[in-house]
Amino acid sequence: MSAVTHELPPAAVNAKLIALIASGAVFLGVFLSGFVIAEPAPYDIYMAGLIVVWALFGLRISRAAAPLLVLLVIMNIGGMISMTQMSDITGAPLYLSVSLFLAFTAVFVASVTSVQPSLYRSIFLAYVISAALTSLLGIAGYFHAFPGAEIFTKYDRATGAFQDPNVFGPFLVLPGIYLLYLMLTGPVSRMPLLAVPLLIITAGIFFSFSRGAWGMFGVSAILLTGALFLQSASGMFRLRVVVMTIAAISLLVIAMLVILQLPGVSEMFSSRAQLEQSYDTARLGRFARYTMGFQMALEHPLGIGPLVFGTIFGEDTHDIWLKMLMDYGWLGFVSFLTLTCWTIAAGFRILLRDRAWQPYLLCAYVAFIGNIGLGTFIDIDHWRHVYLLLGLIWGAIALEYRHQRQLRPVELPVPAAGT
Repeated sequence: MSAVTHELPPAAVNAKLIALIASGAVFLGVFLSGFVIAEPAPYDIYMAGLIVVWALFGLRISRAAAPLLVLLVIMNIGGMISMTQMSDITGAPLYLSVSLFLAFTAVFVASVTSVQPSLYRSIFLAYVISAALTSLLGIAGYFHAFPGAEIFTKYDRATGAFQDPNVFGPFLVLPGIYLLYLMLTGPVSRMPLLAVPLLIITAGIFFSFSRGAWGMFGVSAILLTGALFLQSASGMFRLRVVVMTIAAISLLVIAMLVILQLPGVSEMFSSRAQLEQSYDTARLGRFARYTMGFQMALEHPLGIGPLVFGTIFGEDTHDIWLKMLMDYGWLGFVSFLTLTCWTIAAGFRILLRDRAWQPYLLCAYVAFIGNIGLGTFIDIDHWRHVYLLLGLIWGAIALEYRHQRQLRPVELPVPAAGT
């Protein structure tokens, strides 16, 4: 009797190969997002090429994700109009080009995840690996672990492979939240495996000495725990969430107590833990600039041009809403505000639905809320991970839209009388 062989048809083999290549390509792009020491960063060059190649082979934008594209483009049109108010546009075209590029990265992520949901796993895995590696660089830099390691610090604060500790810290929040989610919901036997990268990433957040990152991580963790508690009606699962949360908090507190015993760490922590810093409350400090900036916005509805605010006051806006008014005008401000509210509302509506992509949506959503809250005190305009979060959330919105359409009953034509 001849052996029976089961071979996949060529079309199925080609589809699997294409999916594997797509997953690897997106994985590499997200991985590179953790290394932005100089601009243009490798991430920028790679993602620009990837978007072009993908577009040539049929990048499709879901109808449900179209508002993301439209509102981001309108925001950038506002920036172009604002540029006309400048006497010297040096640097403004490049700045707006980066803004438009980042907008396209958000649309790209939303588009590819809405077509291939399995990419969510690749994206989060790449993000965790990238975050752990850049955290290790920041920690090594803070402790001067090897010659030249100080390149990974700034102002005696860990920056990892970033230019600013205030970007480095918030970048680490999503992978930290994702690892926390896996600890809260996964098997207990996997906890030690997850605890190692979680401790590395949270140490990176801590040594960034970014008050915003500390707050973001805390708020996002609380939102995550609350969502998990509400999502399940099982008393046992809720008890598990409570117990695992206490265990995770205890682990982090113990680690922090150990870290605070290290020379110099306690002093820096005490200094950075204060709610108000001198550059916040000075005569032309951050809070004073907020008041003057919003008054200027009433006098300049078209904006004053990208990066002009910093040349007037010596410091940039340090507020995403004021940033929009100054650099993108009222048109850009309204577009970004609409996009933010739409993202929060549409994401919340589907947040707790039982879907294969729900864990990724939940983690991205709570991290996005944290970033928007932080944007009230710092400029998040060109933060690459914020656009990644937008893409992840809108990809899930598009997936849910397609899922609901597939559930709708097919309406058959009614036969005419007498037939």
